[in-house]
Amino acid sequence: MTYRHNWGEDRVYFHDEQGQLRAVSAAWTTLGSNDPFVAVSAGRAAFRAADLVELVGLLQELKETRRNA
Repeated sequence: MTYRHNWGEDRVYFHDEQGQLRAVSAAWTTLGSNDPFVAVSAGRAAFRAADLVELVGLLQELKETRRNA
């Protein structure tokens, strides 16, 4: 397995079961850099604040839609 920065991103190169050289984004593997939120929260927070704010907005839209139906 090889780890390189190619095509503007970090990629992991490996040989598949048939011996063919393959490459995937390192972000799709455990070799990719950790999401800063995940690293800082260390498992203590299930949701990001920005995602919760977006959820509130979606729920408000749904409430308005139901009210106007």
